[in-house]
Amino acid sequence: MTLDATPAKFKPYTRQSIQNARQWQWMSPDLQEAVQVVSHVLPFRTNEYVMDHLIDWSNIPDDPIYRLTFPHRDMLPAREYEQLRDLVLYKKDDAAIAKLVHDIRMRMNPHPAGQMTHNVPRVNDAPLKGLQHKYKETVLFFPSAGQTCHAYCTFCFRWPQFVGMEEMKFDARECTELVSYLATHPDVTDVLITGGDPMIMNTRSLAEFIEPLLAPELAHIQNIRIGTKSVAYWPQRYVSDKDSDDLMRLFEKVVKAGKNLALMGHYNHAVELRQPIAQQAVKRIVGTGATLRMQGPLIRHINEDPHSWAELWTTGVRLGAIPYYMFVERDTGPREYFALPLARAHEIFQSAYSMVSGLSRTVRGPSMSAFPGKVVIDGVVTINGEKLFALQFLQARNPDWVRRPFFAKYDPEATWLDHLKPAFGRKKFFFEGGEDDHDTAGALGRVIPIQAVSAHDRRASDSQPDAA
Repeated sequence: MTLDATPAKFKPYTRQSIQNARQWQWMSPDLQEAVQVVSHVLPFRTNEYVMDHLIDWSNIPDDPIYRLTFPHRDMLPAREYEQLRDLVLYKKDDAAIAKLVHDIRMRMNPHPAGQMTHNVPRVNDAPLKGLQHKYKETVLFFPSAGQTCHAYCTFCFRWPQFVGMEEMKFDARECTELVSYLATHPDVTDVLITGGDPMIMNTRSLAEFIEPLLAPELAHIQNIRIGTKSVAYWPQRYVSDKDSDDLMRLFEKVVKAGKNLALMGHYNHAVELRQPIAQQAVKRIVGTGATLRMQGPLIRHINEDPHSWAELWTTGVRLGAIPYYMFVERDTGPREYFALPLARAHEIFQSAYSMVSGLSRTVRGPSMSAFPGKVVIDGVVTINGEKLFALQFLQARNPDWVRRPFFAKYDPEATWLDHLKPAFGRKKFFFEGGEDDHDTAGALGRVIPIQAVSAHDRRASDSQPDAA
């Protein structure tokens, strides 16, 4: 890796063009094959900056950023991989490939946590396709022009946005419906513009979605958030792109209008913030008066080292960013490849947390963005001789659940909320309509009986995390 990390122009690579990259020849035939096969199922896109400056090619396939951006054969079960390899490389039967790929994708639980079935608001019984409204104070908005990224993460929980599953895409071509919806929901204080990555848009296009939110009739909107991985995968967006100065002026305009502009920066490894241009991007962002919050999931094969997390948070704080969330990998895509037991996730978080100063301890985790809400593992405790997980909601469909402690039996193999069982002999957790239950009301004022929701809909996840 070199220190000059400022390519003149953004240049992406996909399955169709990756052979043109000079690094392709550095990959073994097995690694090349895996990219060609698995990328039929999972989206694959990278760029010169990621390949030239973030990946250590002397350490592939074990380099964390390589694992983060390049498909690996173990991301599919062996039988599925062999079936797909046979079709892609030998039979070359497009119809059979399409059918098998569709079957694999549907098995991978696209859009978990009730995103399609419970999070989409309706007006006059019609769904607003480009919006989600799970928590009462926060609305997610998906501009159609922001439904790609500078590079795709192999673990990404929004992968259906990128693979042609049109019936499962969230996208809005303009913000008229968003503004109308916000005008009739004065309890909403936050709008999260997400994707994909909204920062893939040029400044003029981005302004068309942001500036309407500054209107006087939307005075109740206090915080405008932008979910983005560009801070790691293409920091040039804030420094050297031809409209980067215009972008900084847009940020300043939002702040001057009295709004808090928060970039929800997705970072997965300390190496993403080591490059000088990545650090310069952070300084330029916070220099406009905007805030940059750092978040990302804990992922097996990529960021299990607590020292990497501690370095990431410490460097971010020094540059003016705010450590925000460590998420648990969501129940979607190649989950079996990336998931870690919750007990191990807590150990890693606790170890990293113990290495940093109080200024970095704004970070929360490990947090699961599950169907009922964001559940954080506070610790492992022993009560009356019983080893337990101590948990609480940081966010919830029912606001009454927030910060309400609850306990689950300790399970060293559990990787998600669905795997946990209530402590003290109870049959259900309180949010499932169990003992000592409160009303199970949704954040939008509708009743959501969680015990009646299918297990498929209840499975959940984050990353690009919604971070509401």
